[in-house]
Amino acid sequence: MKLRELGIGVITCVLVATLAVVWSSDTGASRAPSVELTLLDGQKLQLDDLRGQPVMVTFWATTCVGCQSEVPHLVELYEEFQPRGFEIIAVAMAYDPPAQVYEFSKHREVPYRIALDLDNQVASAFGEVRLTPATFLVDGDGRIVYQVLGEFNTPQVHKLIEKLLHAQA
Repeated sequence: MKLRELGIGVITCVLVATLAVVWSSDTGASRAPSVELTLLDGQKLQLDDLRGQPVMVTFWATTCVGCQSEVPHLVELYEEFQPRGFEIIAVAMAYDPPAQVYEFSKHREVPYRIALDLDNQVASAFGEVRLTPATFLVDGDGRIVYQVLGEFNTPQVHKLIEKLLHAQA
């Protein structure tokens, strides 16, 4: 009986580890969902309209400590790579009050686009995102090439963006 329980435990651990690796893999070939984003200024944006260029979609909340610590890294990435065609869309979670999101972005002088996910449809389309930060890097063909739950690895993401921009040039 103990051997069977041990076997089940090992199989469970292997499955969980495999899922974690696949979820955070930078070799994933899944496609980014076709979603309409409502930007903080009220404008609508189709994610598909950004095809042809790398896009980072990051889910965040104003009260999330990890999200707050990522903002300076996102600003640096945006300022360095946006002139070459890179975009960032920060999607505020449905539970984050729009006025609070606006004040946060204004106070932090966020230069990249911020979307409100008032009905939770964008988070659902990206695989039921519930925890923040959650980041997806989408290549010019619309494939998710990197995703991570928790704070992203800035040097790794920097290299990936550089590689994506070089490939599209």
